[in-house]
Amino acid sequence: MMFTLSNATRTAVSALALSFAAAAMPAVAQAQDAAAPAPAKWFKTCSKQEESDICVVQNQLVAANGQLITAVGLITVEGKVNRKLLQVTVPSARLIPPGVLMQIDDAKGTKLDYAVCLPDRCTAEIPLTDAMVASLKKGGNVVFTSINFRRAPNPIKIPLEGFTGAYDGEAMSQSQAEERQRMLQEAMQKKQEERNKAINDAQNAAKQGN
Repeated sequence: MMFTLSNATRTAVSALALSFAAAAMPAVAQAQDAAAPAPAKWFKTCSKQEESDICVVQNQLVAANGQLITAVGLITVEGKVNRKLLQVTVPSARLIPPGVLMQIDDAKGTKLDYAVCLPDRCTAEIPLTDAMVASLKKGGNVVFTSINFRRAPNPIKIPLEGFTGAYDGEAMSQSQAEERQRMLQEAMQKKQEERNKAINDAQNAAKQGN
């Protein structure tokens, strides 16, 4: 995972912060709303860019067919640049003005405005505060709701189990992060192959029935 820091715009971070998961996934936004998600866990990675240290506590929710549903990252940049952001990446084909609504359990929702939209995803962000982190640590679930192009709300629930341990704990090593990504991609590929086989079997059965 790479971050490019510059003073030009704050979206320099936004465009790259959560793109690592989407890079290996098909960009079929219309199918992402209904696809069944695969289990995901919170984890932390840290890296050094120029004169800044960057740590990201993140969770990626991926559909059974390998498509990105929602990714969330709590980004802390320290050093030459100091910044804390909470970013959420959702599929493309979103209505922009509503942004993404974040709700922790039954608390009042918080709006995240979109910072950048690319052909395959949109990223919303908000400054990360200590109060927000505390609420996430105490919470049971966090729900991120975007509005798709059909003007229908698309709420995605992410369990907060394991968040505190990831946030307060040690970061994964680079090799651990790479191994995790490799295993995730292999699991997604296997599920896609199983899905394709089921479709082919159904088509063959239909042909034989005729």
